[in-house]
Amino acid sequence: MTVPAEDIRPAPLADALSERYLAYALSTIVARSLPDVRDGLKPVHRRLLYAMRLLKLDPATGYKKCARVVGDVIGKYHPHGDASVYDALVRLAQDFAVRYPLVDGQGNFGNIDGDGAAAMRYTEARLTDVAMALMDGLDENAVDFRATYDGEENEPIVMPAAFPNLLANGSSGIAVGMATNIPPHNAGELCDALQLLIRNPDVGLPELVAHVKGPDFPTGGSLVESPDAILEAYRTGRGSFRLRAKWEVERLSHGLYQIVVTEIPYQVQKSKVIERIADLLNGKKLPILSDVRDESAEDVRIVLEPKNRSVDPDVLMEHLFKNTDLEIRFGLNMNVLDGDGVPRVMSLKEVLQAFLDHRHDVLVRRSGHRLDKIAHRLEVLEGYLIAYLNLDEVIRIIREYDDAKVQLMRAFSLSEVQADAILNMRLRSLRKLEEDEIRGEHGSLSGEKAELEALLNNEPLRWKAIAAEITLTKKKFGQHTALGKRRTVVAEPPSATVVPLEAVIEREAITVLLSEKGWIRAVKGHVDSFDDVKFKDGDQLKTACQTHTTDRILIFGTNGRFYTILGDRIQRGRGFGEPVRLIVDLPNEAEIAALFVHQPNRKLLLASQDARGFIVAENDVIAQTRQGKQILTPADGAQAVFCLPIEPGHDHVATVGDNRKLLVFALEEIPEMARGRGVILQKYSDGGLSDLKLFKGSDGLTFRRGEQTRTESDFSSWLGKRASVGKLPPQGFPRNNRF
Repeated sequence: MTVPAEDIRPAPLADALSERYLAYALSTIVARSLPDVRDGLKPVHRRLLYAMRLLKLDPATGYKKCARVVGDVIGKYHPHGDASVYDALVRLAQDFAVRYPLVDGQGNFGNIDGDGAAAMRYTEARLTDVAMALMDGLDENAVDFRATYDGEENEPIVMPAAFPNLLANGSSGIAVGMATNIPPHNAGELCDALQLLIRNPDVGLPELVAHVKGPDFPTGGSLVESPDAILEAYRTGRGSFRLRAKWEVERLSHGLYQIVVTEIPYQVQKSKVIERIADLLNGKKLPILSDVRDESAEDVRIVLEPKNRSVDPDVLMEHLFKNTDLEIRFGLNMNVLDGDGVPRVMSLKEVLQAFLDHRHDVLVRRSGHRLDKIAHRLEVLEGYLIAYLNLDEVIRIIREYDDAKVQLMRAFSLSEVQADAILNMRLRSLRKLEEDEIRGEHGSLSGEKAELEALLNNEPLRWKAIAAEITLTKKKFGQHTALGKRRTVVAEPPSATVVPLEAVIEREAITVLLSEKGWIRAVKGHVDSFDDVKFKDGDQLKTACQTHTTDRILIFGTNGRFYTILGDRIQRGRGFGEPVRLIVDLPNEAEIAALFVHQPNRKLLLASQDARGFIVAENDVIAQTRQGKQILTPADGAQAVFCLPIEPGHDHVATVGDNRKLLVFALEEIPEMARGRGVILQKYSDGGLSDLKLFKGSDGLTFRRGEQTRTESDFSSWLGKRASVGKLPPQGFPRNNRF
């Protein structure tokens, strides 16, 4: 029998979905992914530490199985999967993941290579001194408690946090629509900054950053970010830090050396780095490196062997920094829950101030709790003193009356608390020595009460007490302790080291072949004869050039754009190669006008069909992307057709048009430009430019005549100014109007 549902409320699907998704999003932000600015903990971490405290897993006691801890956490406080809770516990115990571990683990808790921890039934754990500092004062009404998910237990909303955990250990998490990523810092430096902020609440951020020099990662490394970038990141709460591996050169015999990497960046798996370096070696992307070895034991030791003793170690490491995770950028996004549980991005000063405000609240609450305890104890002691002064009468009342409590209260004006304390007193306490101790305790507690009342009524005195607590924290976890010594070195940003292509690509001689249909390939060595070279049906060789794998090949398209291809990128082997258009973004309507090997500092003469052109520096035509670089801009309907290198000695230009008019003029008449349409080289009433030639005037003008080469030593008849019409060429000039 089907039971009809009750309380069915019609609602639009969009409203129902958005309402539920909003509830999920808020739950993820507030109760899962973002840490609290006051104690730096997420709920799962807070519940783990609290459960371990109730299990009495103090640093001085023995370990207990992690399965026991996880069982208590998910059964009492955190209704989630055991795997996620155990993963959180494991991370708190990993000294390479957490700067100041909160859990002291025994057993296999994973390693820096990325290997996971053993199952929870094998590992054991207890709390560390840092974790105990976080929870110091839980029994003294320092923070509020709330009911657990099933209402059977209570759990702290936030820890008292005598340790600046948020910045010291950092945090990371992804919520709905927002995320957080905070690197760890040095606790001693944070304590110095907190002391400065107590002394001067209006202190500027630069003064705080003078103490907090930057992140301090558990795996060490070198922080090579500029001071301005660090300051800006801490000012806005957003930014990134450039972190490099730490390395050194070990000298060997016969002038040889090897590079040893001793520290790697935070959250980088050592095994992945070595795999990446091995891939570069196998792909011949790092010919100056001979071998890589992992000689790590408990410490990190990655050995890099250079190809020979002449290799510059800085060049080798610069390339590894660029192509592997030996250099990373660690992001900063200080998005945290403030004291009211509202997520927002805070600056460094705001985070430090929020911690101090929390410690102030904790101090006031603990002092008030202690005052209540003292008042109760003083009330009891005063009752004891009355009993000692009237001991015989007290004994008589107790012996003779059934309602001794009421009679005592009536006879000596005692409170109910005092009467209960007297009735519960042991007989052995009825001696003179005990009376003296009670009087001494009464005086001591009265003095402490006066001090606490003065503390609560004097704000400067409270901040002085907080400063003393921070001093004690620094003494336990500061820079002068083994745990607190700074691990990440703050170094100067590296200068721009130019890594030569020879360091990246093995230099080999090749010959580049370009076919008429735009297929490009390379053959090994410098080849002069192409009789054995095969092409696709209907295709043939267009041009070839001898070069090396480390050279740049320049392609000039009829659209006026230059494209750059690295020699190593061109396909080699016995095949037909690949279309140029798969390597660069050459449009279908454009063709290849020229292909040649780049020579730095050379100049080029460019010209289009409409006889416009200019000179350009070859260094300026290098393209960094597949799209190429627009240099010559042909007019509508015209194409870029000529790209001639200007060799030493060239001082004249010869042009011939479709109208068979020849013009010779000085090369210096053509301007040098970076880009554009250019100037007119020769005027035509109709047609365009047929051919273009650069030559040395003293050598004369040469052109092909059948199988022979003819030289016109006296070309004065055709010599004129640029943009002239020209004259008919000498007798015997080729009918195709080509030199």
